[in-house]
Amino acid sequence: MKRKNRVAGVLALVAGTALLATGCSGSGGSDGSGDGKVSMTFWHNSTTGPGAAFWKTTVADFEKANPNVTIKIQAVQNEDLDGKLQTALNSGDAPDIFLQRGGGKMAAMADAGQLLDITDSISDATKAVVNDGAFKGESYNGKVYAMPVDVLPEGIYYSQDLFKAAGITTPPKTMDELNAAVVKLKATGVAPVAVGAKDAWPAAHWYYNFALRQCSEKTLNKAAADLKFDDPCWAKAGDDLAAFNDTKPFNDGFLTTAAQQGAGSSAGLVANHKAAMELMGAWDPGVIASLTPDQKPLPDLGWFPFPTISGGKGDPASMMGGIDGFSCSAKAPKKECTDFLNYITTKDVQEAYYKAFNAIPVNKDAQSIITEPYLKSVLEAYNKAPFVSQYLDTMLGQNVGNAMNTGVVDLLAGKGDADGIIKAVNEAAAKG
Repeated sequence: MKRKNRVAGVLALVAGTALLATGCSGSGGSDGSGDGKVSMTFWHNSTTGPGAAFWKTTVADFEKANPNVTIKIQAVQNEDLDGKLQTALNSGDAPDIFLQRGGGKMAAMADAGQLLDITDSISDATKAVVNDGAFKGESYNGKVYAMPVDVLPEGIYYSQDLFKAAGITTPPKTMDELNAAVVKLKATGVAPVAVGAKDAWPAAHWYYNFALRQCSEKTLNKAAADLKFDDPCWAKAGDDLAAFNDTKPFNDGFLTTAAQQGAGSSAGLVANHKAAMELMGAWDPGVIASLTPDQKPLPDLGWFPFPTISGGKGDPASMMGGIDGFSCSAKAPKKECTDFLNYITTKDVQEAYYKAFNAIPVNKDAQSIITEPYLKSVLEAYNKAPFVSQYLDTMLGQNVGNAMNTGVVDLLAGKGDADGIIKAVNEAAAKG
């Protein structure tokens, strides 16, 4: 999950899970029959399990309440969605409704006239239950271009049983403590940390978090605005990652491991107690749950914030986060599309969303239903965070973000270093 906004800054992390919605509709939403009926297309990334069932039910319920509207659903694998969406947008055959993570990618879509401005279509009922900060995460130049759906603060999810078996009594708070935990976990025969570097972005999130610790809030926001990475903190973050990689903390074959597909993915390794930890956003519990043997939430799942480091300029309580929302394409029927977006923020739908995805809903009233200790820990840390940065590839836009992700994987593969990451992002920024 990722994407970004020149409006980088503090993100009121109330966003959505790894769901992606969008669908191609050459008719611009109307079926052309002249009878007042409207057809819209909707893509999401929940291809199996409770997530896919949630969207089928949600769409069916909306259609029942709005008999003039038909919504055609297409589920697209998460790692394929961004590319397919960009192709559809550029070809003029965009879906009517689709996932939006904000950041530089959303800004580019807005500048290209590919999105509906939904600012004046957000209902008073929605505004009453969704924090202003969430809308800011889906805004550009003062206009709202997507409806946020859930909260996605990042941190490290872990197996409490595997920690206990390794003699680890409390979650690591510092990098020294995390390194000590890696040694203890290795001694028990499990992979200390799972990472799906095949998909690039999961590995890059380690670099993002080291940058969050090394760089000040001002520096991160400056980079989002001017795409310049001349502050020494960026290279220090790469050196931190290289040093951590040298401890061999990751699962065997992590460079060819997928993030969220199957028992052998990084989430699957945690789900099946083959690995003890995974750094990921708040959608991870739902993904892990879908990959356990009984496809139920992992009973011993825990969570802790990314550890602190010595000498960094970032506030040790700051967090990475992301906002997933849904946009209407520029050609979508505005009333029907925005009616659907308002509908998915209602309390009943948001409670069902939480149950399906095991993720924190954006609706403040629906958050009272949360029972899992790890999700409560995420919310507590988020509410205390002085700064929440968007995921860097989201914040920096597609070209620069992808260059950063590739540079990080090269470092982990022994084909690059910290300076290589900086060179890659600067070259991508120069190309525009």
